[in-house]
Amino acid sequence: MVTDRSRDEYAEFLSARRAQLLERMSSAAARSGRDANNITLLAVSKTVGNEEVELAYAAGYRAFGENRPQELKRKVTAVRLNPELAGVRFDMIGNLQKNKINQVLGNAELVHSVSSVHLAEAIAQRANAQGIEVPCLLEVNVSGEASKSGLSVAEARPAVDAIMGLEGISLKGLMTMAPANNPDVARRTFCGLRELCEELRSYSGLALPVLSCGMSGDFEIAIEEGSTLVRLGRIVFDPAYECV
Repeated sequence: MVTDRSRDEYAEFLSARRAQLLERMSSAAARSGRDANNITLLAVSKTVGNEEVELAYAAGYRAFGENRPQELKRKVTAVRLNPELAGVRFDMIGNLQKNKINQVLGNAELVHSVSSVHLAEAIAQRANAQGIEVPCLLEVNVSGEASKSGLSVAEARPAVDAIMGLEGISLKGLMTMAPANNPDVARRTFCGLRELCEELRSYSGLALPVLSCGMSGDFEIAIEEGSTLVRLGRIVFDPAYECV
């Protein structure tokens, strides 16, 4: 638990940092002729606790992301018990195992990490049993890195075919991650995701409005290449992370 003084200092940091990030997002959007109001800043809260989330809410954040189902459920439960945190959204952004699906259903507004048709089928089956529909993104490994999960670009089209036939799951777009510390490869990755999404829209007739790509080190490039949702963690919550 932080002291009152450190709490106030951290609250000031969060507000100032958010203003910096929104300005950078706005500039990146303008460079590509886009409106920054159409881009969601998802504050990745996986390394912080409920108190930091509450302070981030006070600073203006409304959308948060978690990568562990149990932590997602814990934070969502805490938020629902606090009437002062109205309108908070939590997304599931990390790898999702089939035995953890029930912890995500009803707690995540959007599941970013549908990395296989088998996982989509499992989500749909359990969502149907609860009488709900789960909005999801298809995770695509555009860069082809062996260390990253997700479908290959070639696998994406048949996966969309399969998911369109499932009840209980609604495909809202695509997600990817770029290799770290390589702006040129990151740009090619994000451009590739945008082009793939355009192809899949034309092919399937789905709107696919969400492109989830861009993190603390490359979110401006992602916005320039069409991202509609950036996932920012350390740059939001860590005062030691420089925002330049």
